[in-house]
Amino acid sequence: MAYELYYWDGIQGRGEFVRLALEEVRADYLDVTRDGQGMQRMLDYMRGRHGYDHMPFAPPFLRDGDIVVSHVANILHYLGPKLGLVPKDEKSRILAHGLQLTITDFVAEVHDTHHPISTDDYYEDQKDEAKARSRAFLKHRVPKFMGYFDRVIGANPAKGGHAVGGGLSYVDLSLFQLAEGLGYAFPRAMENFAKDYPHVAKVRDMVRQRPNIEAYLTSKRRLAFNESGIFRHYPELDQDPA
Repeated sequence: MAYELYYWDGIQGRGEFVRLALEEVRADYLDVTRDGQGMQRMLDYMRGRHGYDHMPFAPPFLRDGDIVVSHVANILHYLGPKLGLVPKDEKSRILAHGLQLTITDFVAEVHDTHHPISTDDYYEDQKDEAKARSRAFLKHRVPKFMGYFDRVIGANPAKGGHAVGGGLSYVDLSLFQLAEGLGYAFPRAMENFAKDYPHVAKVRDMVRQRPNIEAYLTSKRRLAFNESGIFRHYPELDQDPA
């Protein structure tokens, strides 16, 4: 039975972190809301029409038979062993899950650069606050998070250039998405990304060249970054971090 991925249509968003894992192994999956009736199916789950244990708060969520898993880090923690995208030992799986949760924290901060006051208000209604938030984000938060991920990769005793263990994991795929998203949203500020975060940049380049990922990136399944997603390019927010 194919996995069913539920997420808003038209944007990469948080669902993209799950898509990359599924695409890397060419898993059989259905991106449900791209079907004409998919949005209603997703809303039925969220409204509890399939029972309390099938009632996620928000997408993305994944259905695997009778199991529904919500939240990106939780989904990848579930899928990782099944897809061979995490080492088998428990210590490594817990490490990978912790790194993914840290990625989740960072993604929330990325979102808040363009919606620092309220997600219910338009970006245009909070531009001044967004400029201030983006300035602080680029100066303090990007170095804090990306510097951390860079150190983790560099300290990995396997010395293979990966975040966890000696091979590709879902964490590497997610770091690729972070690096790509930052480059789209803040091209000027990220001009020296490879110099500032060389280990993360090498992961980004390595993932981009993997055959299944390369095929996915050039397919119609890969939605383009746009100004409705998490990573948004507003020139006025792409400031020098200093």
